[in-house]
Amino acid sequence: MFASIFNRFEDWSFLLTNPVWLAMTVFQLWMLVHALRNREWIWAFFIFIGSGLGALWYYFSVYRGSFSATSGFELPGAQSRKRIKELQAQIYHIGNASHHFQLGDVYFQRGKLAEAEKCYRTALELDPKDVDTRAHLGQCLLRQKRFSEARPLLEGVMHEKPEHDYGHTMMALAETLAALGETDNALLYWQHITQSHSYPRAKVQLAEIYLAKSQADLARAQLKDVISDDVHAPAFQRKRDRVWIRRAKSLMRKL
Repeated sequence: MFASIFNRFEDWSFLLTNPVWLAMTVFQLWMLVHALRNREWIWAFFIFIGSGLGALWYYFSVYRGSFSATSGFELPGAQSRKRIKELQAQIYHIGNASHHFQLGDVYFQRGKLAEAEKCYRTALELDPKDVDTRAHLGQCLLRQKRFSEARPLLEGVMHEKPEHDYGHTMMALAETLAALGETDNALLYWQHITQSHSYPRAKVQLAEIYLAKSQADLARAQLKDVISDDVHAPAFQRKRDRVWIRRAKSLMRKL
């Protein structure tokens, strides 16, 4: 039933008269182009020579995951279903704040924000002063676009530990302030972050603020850094940051 793209191209007349095969070929080409643009070379090879099943596998494994609510954002913690089961068992038998917090992180990374929020709030009930839980709950609320609720949590952590989570909490606060219309305050945080970190997430959003302020040269410098750094980044980092790389390239085309 399935055939490689190459084999299907050998008979265009058959493709044009068979809507099912034509749709499959278009889908396979779509996934191939996406893999090539994101430099997923191994995936691209198997999509090209393989069957439509390879394209479907890529779609569910890579493509669909690149558009989740938490794409381009990270927290510590594993993401596997096995880890969820382990933590649920630990919560059932012990149920301390740390277990609820860790389970919240797993749900967050999987894009299950409502479940993550419940875990974080339970952890806070058990340990209201824990700085990690407050920060990650703030990030969770931010991803749910509940900016006014996220702000006091993130600001509280920032006052205690400005470099919390290696700058990720500060980035979350900058995004929250920008969403609330406090662009100048957000700009100060982005500038501070990019002085000590090379996160594409920070550089791209700083560039966007520069563009909004008609400071194209400053924006261009940030975007060039992001694109040039990506060429030499390891595969795991490129996969994590591909959302921001796409945004950087899109912005550069507009300059």
